[in-house]
Amino acid sequence: MKFITMALVCLVLAGMWTQAVDSRSMHVSSSNCCYQFVDKRIALKTIQCYKNTSSTCPYDALILKLKKGRESCVLKTVKWVQDNFSKMKPCLPKSV
Repeated sequence: MKFITMALVCLVLAGMWTQAVDSRSMHVSSSNCCYQFVDKRIALKTIQCYKNTSSTCPYDALILKLKKGRESCVLKTVKWVQDNFSKMKPCLPKSV
């Protein structure tokens, strides 16, 4: 009986702890990762800014914010991205 009581107490405490943890630290939004990539070069004049994908994503990539509100993903290892990275500006973080 004591074992069952102790197990239930542990489960309740574990449930309370997971609720206290910031949910954003445990979940990577799909908008922070890329799984499909543009193959062709994108004209610099259409790129407004870039942001890095999360370090927990499977691919090291950039999310490019384009004119007309579109976004495209490119791998950082692609030659045209490396050649033009210094000409791109980072996106400003959204103010809270």
